[in-house]
Amino acid sequence: MGEFIPQLVREGKSPRVMLDYSGTLLYGLELMRAHDVFDALKSITLDPSYAASVEWLGCPWGHAVAPSTPVQDYRLHVQAWQVHFASIFGLGALARVRGFSPAEMALPNHPDVAYQFVKTLLECGFEWVLVQEHSVERPEDGGTPRNKHLPHRLVCRSSTGDEASIVAIIKTQGSDSKLVAQMQPYYEAKGLGRVELRGHPVPPLVTQIADGENGGVMMNEFPGKYFEVVRESSGSATPLVNVSEYLDYLSGLGIRAQDLPVLVPLYQQKLWQRMQPGDGPEKLEQVVAELRKEDDRFHMEGGSWTNNLSWVRGYDNVLGPLERLSARFSETMARAQPRTDERRYRNALFHLLTAQTSCYRYWGKAAGPTMRARSAGGETTS
Repeated sequence: MGEFIPQLVREGKSPRVMLDYSGTLLYGLELMRAHDVFDALKSITLDPSYAASVEWLGCPWGHAVAPSTPVQDYRLHVQAWQVHFASIFGLGALARVRGFSPAEMALPNHPDVAYQFVKTLLECGFEWVLVQEHSVERPEDGGTPRNKHLPHRLVCRSSTGDEASIVAIIKTQGSDSKLVAQMQPYYEAKGLGRVELRGHPVPPLVTQIADGENGGVMMNEFPGKYFEVVRESSGSATPLVNVSEYLDYLSGLGIRAQDLPVLVPLYQQKLWQRMQPGDGPEKLEQVVAELRKEDDRFHMEGGSWTNNLSWVRGYDNVLGPLERLSARFSETMARAQPRTDERRYRNALFHLLTAQTSCYRYWGKAAGPTMRARSAGGETTS
């Protein structure tokens, strides 16, 4: 993108792209001394000529999945990514990072974890989050979103009665490397008409994402198709837009976050039929156990880009040690109270966050050598 964006802007076109680089990827590029990559990324990030074209998204530093990462550690991931990003691109660039991209599109659906997830994002300054279409539901009936191409408001309530909400952009189509490589979101958008939102006819927004590389698809198919679509769409009735740009357009129409339709994490509608926020964690666990007995599809393991993958089941040999490590880290830091700029603290934090990458969920204890082997041509998010 550091090469594509400047070329297209020089042609007078209007390219758009949102970038999601995990902290581990940035760290790996630094270890590789990939100065040319950083020079190109700094150019499209800091040069005002490209400000409209490029939007960075925040993410957890170690590509950790939110449903099964201890909530206090997930906050450390988010903060560590912000610090790392600012150390490369500056505080001004960090201030422009408004959206958040959860690793593996994993959204917690346990009420207390989901509440802490949204609370963390809000307190770290994020204004919106990407969610997978089948990881959310309508609170009134548990149905799927009626209009997945409009922004929604994700509302998360805890068992103790606390509530947090954030604008949610629905990502469609599951795992999308091939679709994005062929720029299918553009062609889907061309077939859609305006939709009424609070009395305004607004254009829908088609949002998909792809791993930086899977099977050579993005590397081999995306570049040519991206140039073709940017050239065709620039100045047309179906322009490419980044999410914050789109939300600013809606704000200009007077549409506020409170005006957006509400969504909740998956299966919460069933929970709140049997209890009220404020009934407490013991009542919550009782209701969860009852619903599990009644419906084997019901779970509190979160949702992600695929509806048949759990980030909890089958990972006991990984999650157990990670939870013990998390507890040991918290206990040690509470006792020692080191400064966050001390080398011993940063070293411990680095190992804690690195150990919580989603790759260990996929590949188990063999993830270390697998990650090294994949780094040359595998998922950039690893």
